[in-house]
Parts: sequence; C-alpha cells; structure tokens
Amino acid sequence: MASSSSDSTIPTTSFSPYGSWKSPITAEIVSGSDKKLSGFALDAHARLLWVESRPNESGKEVLVREGEKPGDEPIDVLPNGFQVRTTDQEYGGQAFAVSGNTVVFSNYQDQRLYQLFIGDSSAVPITPDYGGPLVRYADGMFDSRFNRYITIMEDHRQSSSNPTASIAAIQLNTENIQEPKVLVTGNDFYSFPRMDSNGERLAWVEWSNPNMHWDKAQLWVGYISENGDIHKRICIAGGDPTTVESPTEPKWSPKGELFFVTDRHNGFWNIYKWIEEKNEVVPVYILDAEFSRPIWVFGICSYDFIKNHKNNDSNLLACSYRQKGKSYIGILDDTHNSFSLLDVSFTDINNVISGPNFLYLEGASATHPLSIAKVTLDDGKLKVVGSSIIWSSSPDSTKYKSYFSLPEFIEFPTEFQGQKSAYANFYPPSNPHYQATQEERPPLLLRSHGGPTDESRGKLDLNIQYWTSRGWAFVDVNYGGSSGYGREFRDRLIGRWGIVDVNDCCNCAIFLVETGKVDGERLCITGESSGGYTTLASLVFRQTFKAGSSLYGIADLKSLKEEISKFEVHYIDNLVGNEDAYFERSPINFVENFSCPVILFQGLEDKIVAPDQAHKMHMALKQKGLPVALVEYEGEGHGFRKAENLKFTLEQQMMFFARLVGHFKVADDIRPIKIDNFD
Repeated sequence: MASSSSDSTIPTTSFSPYGSWKSPITAEIVSGSDKKLSGFALDAHARLLWVESRPNESGKEVLVREGEKPGDEPIDVLPNGFQVRTTDQEYGGQAFAVSGNTVVFSNYQDQRLYQLFIGDSSAVPITPDYGGPLVRYADGMFDSRFNRYITIMEDHRQSSSNPTASIAAIQLNTENIQEPKVLVTGNDFYSFPRMDSNGERLAWVEWSNPNMHWDKAQLWVGYISENGDIHKRICIAGGDPTTVESPTEPKWSPKGELFFVTDRHNGFWNIYKWIEEKNEVVPVYILDAEFSRPIWVFGICSYDFIKNHKNNDSNLLACSYRQKGKSYIGILDDTHNSFSLLDVSFTDINNVISGPNFLYLEGASATHPLSIAKVTLDDGKLKVVGSSIIWSSSPDSTKYKSYFSLPEFIEFPTEFQGQKSAYANFYPPSNPHYQATQEERPPLLLRSHGGPTDESRGKLDLNIQYWTSRGWAFVDVNYGGSSGYGREFRDRLIGRWGIVDVNDCCNCAIFLVETGKVDGERLCITGESSGGYTTLASLVFRQTFKAGSSLYGIADLKSLKEEISKFEVHYIDNLVGNEDAYFERSPINFVENFSCPVILFQGLEDKIVAPDQAHKMHMALKQKGLPVALVEYEGEGHGFRKAENLKFTLEQQMMFFARLVGHFKVADDIRPIKIDNFD
C-alpha cells in the first residue's frame, strides 16, 4: 500500500477497499476549522468587523476587525470576559453594530447591550441589569439624530414561553442607564429595523403567528416625530390579505429611497423599490432566482449599495442570488433594470457589504472554505480589478487540495405530485493515493440538512472531505421544503414533514444506487436538528438505509411542540398538519419498525430539542435489542461548538458505520465507544 505522505496525484494501489483509505484530513483538523461567521459592519476607516466562533476556544464568539494593512492578521476588538452573541429568537444572529469607532454589542452571558470605543480596554453597559438574560437584543443600528441605538428587543420578564417582541430605542448615555423606549410593538416578531440617513423614517419587517417570516410577512415604514416617537406608519408590502408574500431586507439608498426583497410576483425573492410619493411598489429586477433567504438568524445582508460611484443618475446595488444550487454576484442598475455579473471565485455567497470602491463577500466555493474576500472594483466600469482573502475558516486547507472531492449538482425524481424533482450535491470518493477495485461501489453517507427550511450548498466543507478522502461517497440533499428554489419548492413540506423529506432522501439514495455510484447495501444517513428527525423518520418508516446518526434530532413531535420556543411553535403545526400526524410521524412511537443500528449525539443544554428526546430514543432502541449508542455532551446546546466534541462526534460516526455497515477497517487510530446490543 502506498505511503499517505506521497503527494502524487496518481493512485498507487488498486486494492484498498472504500472506507479504509488513510487521509491527512483528520477529525482534529475538521473540528478546528468548523468556524462560523455572524454579522458584518464597517468602522470609521472602512475596515470590516465581524464575529467569528472559535471551536478551539470552546466555541467562543469573538468580535474581530480587519488588519490595518493588506496581509495583517485580524485584530480582536473586545476585552477579555465578553462574547458577542444574542439568543433572541433562540437562533440569534447579528449581535453588534458600528458607527465610526463606536461599537454596541450584545454580551452572551447576561444578554445586556454594551458600548465600546475601538481601541479602548473597557466596555460599559447601556441597558439595565435584570438579574439574568431576561431581555435580549439583536439586529441594531445607530440613530445619530437622537443619539440612541435602535434594536429588536425580546422581553422574557413576564413570560419565558411567550416573550414580548418590539423595536426599542436605547439611549447612548452610559452614565444614566434608562429603560428601553418601545417604538413599535404589538406583533409577534420583528426584524430589520433600518433608519434612513436623516433619522426621519424607520423601515422594518414584522410577522405574526402562525406564520414564519418566509410564509407571510409585512414591511412597514414609520415616520419619526420631533420627540423620537413614530407618529405615522404605512404598510409597504404584505398588507393585502388576499395575497401571500414575504418581504425582507429593507435598505435605504444613499438617495433616500427604500429598496427591499420580496416574492410577490414569481415566488422568488427579487429586488423591489418603494416610490414614496405614489405609495407604489415597483420591481427593480425579476429573475427566477433567490436574492435572499429565510430569516433563521438576524442580520442577513444579500445586497448593498455601491457608494461614491460616478453614475449619479442610478442607484447601483451589489447583490447576490441563488439559482440551481449556485450563487452569483453582480451590480444591479435600478434606472436601467440591468444586471452585470462580477467575476469572483466564490460560488456560494452568504453576505455582501460595500465600501468605497470595494466589496466584502462572505462565501466559499468547491475549493475555498468559508472565507471573507475583499473585492476591489474599477470605479469607472465597476469591474473586478483584484481580490484577496482577509479571513478563512481553514487557511491551511489548500494543502489538501489534491484530496478534495468536487460536488456534482444532481437532480433526481421524487414522489411529490407526479413528475417533480429534488436536488442534491454528490461528492464521490477522492484520494490521490488509493482506489478500489472496479467491481466495488463505495458506501454512502447521506446528509439531511436542518431547518428544515435550509439549504445544503456545494462548497468546501472539510467535514464532507473527511468522509470522501477515506473512500466514502457523500450526498447533501435539498429535499422538498428546502430554500434556494423558490416558494413552490419550499411549500412542498407544509403539512407533509416526515413524508416529503423522507421520500426525497430515500429516493436520492436509490437514484445513486441505480446509477451505479454507490453500494446499495452500505447506505447510511445522518442529520442535525430537524435533519436528525428526517434521519430517524427515514429509518423507522422506510427500509432504505442500513444505519443512521442523529445529532440533536427530534424523536417525538408532540414533545417538541410542547417544549419549543414561541418562534417555532406554530411552524411545527404548519409542517405536521394535524394532531393525528404528531403521533403518526414521531419515530419514538414506532420503535418496533426500526431494523438497523442508530447512534445519537445530544447536548445537555439544548433549549430547542430537549435532551430527553435522545435519552428516550436510546432506551427504546436498547430495549428492542438493536445496536445503539448515545453520546451526551455537558455544556453544549443546540449545535456543538467545542472542538473536542466536534472531533469526537465525527470520529465516532465513522467508527459506528464502519463496524456495523462498512465491512472495512478504518485507517485512523480511533478508540470506539461501547455500542449497546453489539459489544
């Protein structure tokens, strides 16, 4: 067998079974690179600030600033003892804002807002101390007219299960901390409070139960009085009870015009503009593509205005969109309704922010991990003249490029209403030093994403490469209900959660077997959160897969509804459909139908899926006599953040599947955990 230290791109053996290949992409490398980004803002010097999570520091959320000169390392901004993270709506998101050299941020431990001057060594609170994280803030912005901070506020003081949402104003006077002043309230949820440059008009998005934002929402504009209150308000979009739309991402242009994204015409989120004098909404650019995404977290930024450009007759917008599993970035001219694509290396783009003659892009590609790129534009022609990576979740990943499996975008038939399709990204096994015999087909790990209104994307994910470089095939499925493909595709899951997603995942695996890409006797499935539910439901209601791995997944839909936060409680009703279905689609009620091994991973501080769900499923499968294992983590919530736990989870999934399904020996030195009814 060839040495794994060789860097040849030519396979040196023909007889190494799939799954047994040795790879330098270790679980330790994967876990250290599993960093997340949250929020963008520019300081007074047009340098970027963002929040990054650090698995190697127990998942700490750190505010950092771009280095002063090209090539400089980013600089930590906050003093020790603080983390920038909000738990508003449980999933959080944008937790800070910048004006000049002043930062306001939400501190994770107490959820209070603090003010910090960049370069200073101390942060001071600007909201009251309520004796714990009872009031939470997110998605804020500065209001210079009244020297205050406008923010979403979620107040749990009266009820932990039914908190009050509002848009509130916080005075920037740290010597005399005042109660927040409520500007807008009365609805269930708010996002995107955005003030015009004169401080005279405030735009925001709101929605009410039983809808999620992407089901039905409203865009409002309120006019600010001389004392800082809202004295008049107008519903701009979503107010017609006979139509369904979900406006999002309002922004005021440098000229004072309101732009936003909505899906009123073609079921795709496109760019629109409000003509104030006529109180009329007009489309700016219509395309069967998504210019935004569901509001699971605060602070989405899919477009921004190009500042200081030479064409003063038009608003120029740098905007990204998703179409058929790929991201595009371009410049939109609102006067001519024209869109010019920009040539960038990213094929997956999350957020865009504009500075003077440059853009910052948060994105990735099949060969670039999650990164931040600074793209320089030619002001005259608005063409890309240069770009550089200023931050990478895994800066050393290029050394493993010869091992990378490149995603193949596939479309496969489903059982939904006749001849319909769903989509996935398929990654074949890839390792320059190994190959299997022509007769052998690789084992498959299918991943069902969370949300369930989320989207798997064809980008470099070292978690996936961990599997493919060891000889596994991997497929990331966008089942009916996923975002990125318009409202019709997203709505397939309404009333049919546990049916459409399960059928699509099973059909994808069968499609890969029938096309000769994978071994039908070694099909495994995994998923996190709602993806964990789809995993368990696939194993109990279908016989397609031979083993499964559920990470903080849902076993009992009724218990989930009773325990979940206000943000999602009616979402579950919409997805399940009726009371009978809560029982009929809960895997915990049909344990007798399980016929294959299962491994469960659960954080003991999970506020979304109670740890008891994993415990009950483990005990039921153990009593049935099936091979089953449960791994529980102290100090972890909904989604694992600590590098050591990410590493352990990945390795134990590999060992579990290899021992029970794979029929091969793992090349890594991993100590397996005890499997009930097996060891």
